[in-house]
Amino acid sequence: MADFKTPTIPANVKQVVDGFSPQAQKMFQQVREIIYSVAGQTDGVGRLEETLKWGEPSYLTSATKSGTTVRVCMPKNQPDKIGVYVNCKTTLIDTYRELYGDELDLVGTRAIMLSAEQPLPVEPLKHAIALALTYHKSKK
Repeated sequence: MADFKTPTIPANVKQVVDGFSPQAQKMFQQVREIIYSVAGQTDGVGRLEETLKWGEPSYLTSATKSGTTVRVCMPKNQPDKIGVYVNCKTTLIDTYRELYGDELDLVGTRAIMLSAEQPLPVEPLKHAIALALTYHKSKK
């Protein structure tokens, strides 16, 4: 396993996050730290690429191709929320529903919705992110 530290946020990603509400910025930072922590503790993930996809902060396993893209952003007109999005063509949200349907707010086929009004569901979120970052690896 690689030892990852949360790197400095790229300027283009920071510019987008600076447009989030203060509550969403705080949640974003927590989720970002979880993503990097999980990546560092999960065999086969490798170094993450942090970039913008569809104008949203995104985390890719470009080096190893072990997982699907994870996007994190504040939904429009919901300044007290952060969405953690995965590709809707994966089975990840179905898996999350099966495992954590009572603990995670799952929306449609692509999102875990987090609210500033609720404590961050750290352990289910860590597992969900690990499943996303190893999605392609686990299919083989």
